[in-house]
Amino acid sequence: MSQLTQQAPFPGVFYRRPSPDSDPFVEPGSSVDVNTTIGLLEVMKQFVEIKAEAAGKVLEVRADDEQVLEAGDDLLVIDTSGEGA
Repeated sequence: MSQLTQQAPFPGVFYRRPSPDSDPFVEPGSSVDVNTTIGLLEVMKQFVEIKAEAAGKVLEVRADDEQVLEAGDDLLVIDTSGEGA
């Protein structure tokens, strides 16, 4: 199985959902492609959509909702092998 661990591109507050009462952008088992929004990073009141870096299936979400992250912190793990994506 080929895996990609996607990391935060810059520091900020990570949001797993578009609003507090919405479902998360992705969960383990979700299929993603390079256009799939996986979360939001807030920096100085600006929200930036974070897109998946590869197509595949989400194996694990490592960042919690509203977690303060540094650049390089793990966001999620994607199975990029195509064996279930």
